[in-house]
Amino acid sequence: MTHAAEPFDRRWIAHRGGGDAAPENTLAAFETGLKAGFRAFECDVKLSADGVLWLLHDDTLDRTTDARGPAAPWRWDNLQLVDAGSWHGARFKGEPPASLDAVLDFAARHGAWLNLEIKPNPGQDEATGQAVAQRAARWAAQHPQAPEPLLSSFSLPALRAARQALAAVGSALPLALLTEEYGARTLQTARGVHAAAVHTAWQQVGAAVVQAVHAAGLALRCYTVNDAAQARRLLALGVDGLFTDRLDLPRAAATPA
Repeated sequence: MTHAAEPFDRRWIAHRGGGDAAPENTLAAFETGLKAGFRAFECDVKLSADGVLWLLHDDTLDRTTDARGPAAPWRWDNLQLVDAGSWHGARFKGEPPASLDAVLDFAARHGAWLNLEIKPNPGQDEATGQAVAQRAARWAAQHPQAPEPLLSSFSLPALRAARQALAAVGSALPLALLTEEYGARTLQTARGVHAAAVHTAWQQVGAAVVQAVHAAGLALRCYTVNDAAQARRLLALGVDGLFTDRLDLPRAAATPA
């Protein structure tokens, strides 16, 4: 099934929905990123105790909510009562965590491209990879005109489970290997999970890395780029995408130094 081409620049990706302009991994973040002109978004997806896919980066709730402790034991009905906005600012008070379904609805409404990072709770790598892949594949099949999402992870078990789940339903959704360090085995590891892309820290990327990744037939994206000069450098090298916390970075990078 062919998906429509996006009428926007996919190279600029709002980190965790809205970068540093809104509480991360909430619907408010996505709406903020959208208003700033972004149409490509990254977010972190994990499982609640009762099997609901929802957005959170950390293993614990402490940093970005008014709750405390590990996230894994929480059921979705209780998570919806958590305040995931006040930590960022008073105007976001009461903003709840976002479900993956709500984010997929957002993407369908706005024709947005999503990078869904599989972010398992400890010990839930395979289960989370499988669940995210199955849900994303169903959504993509139901929305053929929407940009197909990309699934990424630092976890190889999660990526392998996602690949198996996609194959089981005949889905060709792409995967990306996330790695903090680009090394001699990175491309081999990416090929091992049939990834379509490598995502790595921007500090790892020079001309030789871009050339090697592209020669392998893979896309290369960098996180987390918040400096205009570095953004210009990376784009000039041919990097395929930049995750950023700065919603003004596309404009800043377009301005000559």
